[in-house]
Amino acid sequence: MNDMTEGYHYNVMRRAIELIDQGGENMSLEDLSKAMGMSPAHFQRLFTRWAGVSPKRFQQYLTLGHAKVLLHDHFTTLDTANSVGLSGSGRLHDLFLRWEAMSPGDYAKRGDGLTIYWGWFDSPFGLSLVAGTEKGICGIGFAAETGAEAAMEDLFSRWPNANMVEDPLFLRPWVLAAYQAEQADHDKVPVYMIGSALQIKVWEALMRIPSGEVTTYAEIARSIGNPRAVRAVGTAVGRNPVSWLIPCHRAMRKSGGLGGYHWGLPVKRALLAYESARAEA
Repeated sequence: MNDMTEGYHYNVMRRAIELIDQGGENMSLEDLSKAMGMSPAHFQRLFTRWAGVSPKRFQQYLTLGHAKVLLHDHFTTLDTANSVGLSGSGRLHDLFLRWEAMSPGDYAKRGDGLTIYWGWFDSPFGLSLVAGTEKGICGIGFAAETGAEAAMEDLFSRWPNANMVEDPLFLRPWVLAAYQAEQADHDKVPVYMIGSALQIKVWEALMRIPSGEVTTYAEIARSIGNPRAVRAVGTAVGRNPVSWLIPCHRAMRKSGGLGGYHWGLPVKRALLAYESARAEA
């Protein structure tokens, strides 16, 4: 495991989400910090470092109703996102140096002839498994809810014929940039998308959703020219192998429900809250 930071505090965030769900968004800082077993000052420092805003302000982003607020106030139509362009404010942190999709023929080989490097890394959202080829990152999975063994089995099973090589040092520069770590030498990350033709279309649509905003599965289906394919789009969103960089957590149901999330709904809520806080800070 590569300890690349002074430490993120996702486990604390996870516990805080549970407490806020139980006690409501009006829990005082004193009550919340006491329930966390911390002093108010320490709790405030920890949260401010992680979220960029105070715990009190952050609570509103963690509530169960925040998804509906996002959909009402921060909904993105992908036509608008297209007009911004992938190099504009629609990009997540302007991170991408390049992105490339595997050809359909190569995809059908299920990784045959491909070397994929992998390693474990700390992240703002708990322990993460990162995989990549020489062309860029091809997989990011979060283990906080699923467990490390299940996360590894999940990602590795997507490319059963690939040569899997544990090499966190190879991936480290890209991962530092992806998580915006202080030690990063640059802020650009290459991404290599391995998927079917439909999946690639859906994932490219996800990449056009600005940080701090959301869209719906139906809007994605419409944007790729197949408005009736909402169910297929939902499946493709769930199969996105590059969490965080290809932001499947920004796709929601039209009703304002969070929908599913491959790595667990608590992680999705933390991702959305984290981006909302930083977008409005």
